[in-house]
Amino acid sequence: MPPDPLSTTFAALADPTRRAILARLAAGECSVTELAKPFDMSLPGVSKHLRVLERAGLIRQGREAQWRPCRIEAGPLKQVSDWTESYRHIWEKTFDRLESYLQELKAKEKKDARHRRQ
Repeated sequence: MPPDPLSTTFAALADPTRRAILARLAAGECSVTELAKPFDMSLPGVSKHLRVLERAGLIRQGREAQWRPCRIEAGPLKQVSDWTESYRHIWEKTFDRLESYLQELKAKEKKDARHRRQ
């Protein structure tokens, strides 16, 4: 059974090189050679990363004569955003509890400081 699209997207995003490639493409379309410049790897190595990103639907590669422009595709990233959004209430509750705890600590510190001055 093939993995679902969200799993394929997360698998593609799991690698820091692929995330760096997406970050570069967020600034605009560029060639495979331009994408490879900042990485200490061969052009075929970068091409393998691009194939993973393309299979996940995160990028598209065109062909204009000998130039192969790559561009980011936002659809799968929207699916990741939608999925993580469904868990927002969990971390917001955690932050709310942390905020309450910090307020309690501040109040206790103020009270202790007043007692020391007396």
